[in-house]
Amino acid sequence: MVYYAGLDVSLRSCAVCVVDGNGAVLHERDLPCEIEEIAGYLTALSFPIERIGFESGTLSQHLFYGLKAEGFDVVCMEARQVSAALSAMRNKTDRNDARGIAQILRTGWFSPVHMKSREAHGVRALLSTRKALLSKTIDLANEVRGLLKIFGIRLPKTVKHGSFDGVVRPMIEMDEVLADAMLPLLDARLVLYQHFLELDRRVKRAASQDEVCMRMMTVPGVGPIAALTFKAAVDDPARFKRSRTVAAHFGLTPRRYQSGERDNPGRISKAGDRDVRATLYAAANALLMRTMAGSQIKSWGMRLMRTKGRRRAVVAVARKLAVLLHRMWADGTEFRSEKVEGMA
Repeated sequence: MVYYAGLDVSLRSCAVCVVDGNGAVLHERDLPCEIEEIAGYLTALSFPIERIGFESGTLSQHLFYGLKAEGFDVVCMEARQVSAALSAMRNKTDRNDARGIAQILRTGWFSPVHMKSREAHGVRALLSTRKALLSKTIDLANEVRGLLKIFGIRLPKTVKHGSFDGVVRPMIEMDEVLADAMLPLLDARLVLYQHFLELDRRVKRAASQDEVCMRMMTVPGVGPIAALTFKAAVDDPARFKRSRTVAAHFGLTPRRYQSGERDNPGRISKAGDRDVRATLYAAANALLMRTMAGSQIKSWGMRLMRTKGRRRAVVAVARKLAVLLHRMWADGTEFRSEKVEGMA
């Protein structure tokens, strides 16, 4: 007889349910969400645990690698599928969710989630902090713009981040009331922008020191942000057997609803990592609108733009870029502007 353990994980506690191969519940318990507590409880049972399962979340990496180090076979399940299965239960509690996760684990009706390496999460953390600082810098600049409008001061539509302080500060210092209220806001924005510049330099340095990213950056429109974001999200190119599935993994392929005589392909699924999808879209837009160098992928995108419109063309090129970048990484090949193998 084989035995399975399902974990319903929250921030501070964890509901554990152990079932056998026939689905009978053998043990249930609430534990602190700590590796030592969970591993000690499961090890103390009178029978060996075949596999431990839980749905993906913020603590997934910590639990996955921690329980792996304790000698357990651990699997992380896709949260969307687990949520759909658990929605059939009448009462939602942590205990019932742990039971459902254990049954899903026993039946095998789940999609395992790839657990990224610590290096990949480190790069993602660097990119996330850079994005957060840029967002807060823009928010403070917009707050200054809105407050100045009340006093009849209208800033130009386009003021670069680096010159914003030099343009606005002299205007504010001329008025004692404005200076008293808004100079701290400008000082805070300037500090945030300086830290953003430092993180931006670190991102570019990391991309320039990575061989895979340097190869990806030979593709028109793909810069250090796009290359690092894509590499950190994929982590291991071997986990995708076909490059076509990379675009679908990041939600760049159309959804399909087919039932009887009805067949509606719909819009793109928008599944997977939103940041990767947005970065690929920005790279595709830069390739079509800003890049001067010609290539087969740009010619294909421009033809598509004339027939399908700009937005659809950019999405299609972003889908092709995902396929192209993965194939370059997997094969170790270089970008050739005159000929792009494969279709997205």
